[in-house]
Amino acid sequence: MKEMRIIVIPDSFKGTMTATEVCRIISQAITDANPRASVTAIPMADGGEGTCDCFHFALGGDKVSCLAANPFMEPRRTWYWKKGDTAVVELAAAAGFIADPGKRNPETTTTYGVGELIRHAIGSGCRRIILGLGGSCTNDGGLGMAAALGARFTDEEGRQFIPTGGSIHRIRTMDLSLLRDQIRGVSFEVMCDVNNPLYGPQGAAFVFAPQKGADEAMVQRLDQNLRIYADLIRTQLGMDVSEIPGGGAAGGAGAGTCAFLGADLRPGAEIVLEMNRFDEQLAGCDLVFTGEGKLDEQSLRGKVVAVIGDHARRQGVPVVAVVGQVDQGLMEGSIAEGGTAEGVPEDGIPARIRDRGITGVIRTTSFCADPDHYERTCRQDLYRAVKSFAEKACI
Repeated sequence: MKEMRIIVIPDSFKGTMTATEVCRIISQAITDANPRASVTAIPMADGGEGTCDCFHFALGGDKVSCLAANPFMEPRRTWYWKKGDTAVVELAAAAGFIADPGKRNPETTTTYGVGELIRHAIGSGCRRIILGLGGSCTNDGGLGMAAALGARFTDEEGRQFIPTGGSIHRIRTMDLSLLRDQIRGVSFEVMCDVNNPLYGPQGAAFVFAPQKGADEAMVQRLDQNLRIYADLIRTQLGMDVSEIPGGGAAGGAGAGTCAFLGADLRPGAEIVLEMNRFDEQLAGCDLVFTGEGKLDEQSLRGKVVAVIGDHARRQGVPVVAVVGQVDQGLMEGSIAEGGTAEGVPEDGIPARIRDRGITGVIRTTSFCADPDHYERTCRQDLYRAVKSFAEKACI
């Protein structure tokens, strides 16, 4: 067996395995096949639930525990990731998706706890805040977050209140003086992997609110409130957030982070690669394993597999994509069943996939009729498939 430097950098297999689990399994399979292989594991994150775990796995640092309001303004203990003066905060940690359908209501839920997490991170000395926007249950435009950081919102009678998705229309004035004092000297980057605008047919309410519990009438009300919100920001802050790509992310919190925090919205994968100095690590690397639950047309349009492939291609490093499923029309039979890959590095891999830097594909997941054993079966298949590939390819 020869010495090889290998980077393992997959996304999660959604619904089955987290990115950190996939990293562990692939890394173990490689080192079991070749104990001399040097493996660097970097789980990918998109800003949703599990993002902080990915940073902690790859970079160490601390899990900082603190109290923050949940979407119903009830105090709950949660955490964010910190290393040096950098913190990663998940919006989902305080305003995440609500499993109980009976409790979902994007007119009343709030991002206030997200602001409390940010405030705690700033108080602990952090001067760079990375905020992940995935998995929200809210539609308040990030107003709750801003309120927790010191923003004051008043109604027509001059009463201060914390706006939610259903009460945005009550806002008459905004005072950001305390918020600006709170965040002075702090930079904000937002992990945002959607391009939806704040409002309209492709906006936050119409696209995302139904899965958060909104019926058709509520969607209309929420969308109208987001239009009012954009007008308020335009008239009182002199900023147009109506057409910002990603402004509709997390119930309009994408727009809110731009307006209140001066944040940059960036693809989550690029932030993870930058934090892990991925391009530097590619120098001298022999092979990269990436992966996701399903390889499909979207995979080639900027999802994790394509992003990793593009970076590696620029340095001439081959990339193997390990996937659970493959879209029927994508490969036309060039991937064999049962965790084997044909054409590594290039034979049988269509040009449009090779053009994204992917030189090999391993399909791993068997479908198990018994749901109690499905996840275990997927993990076993992933291990066997990668180990078999590593042995055959003499990694």
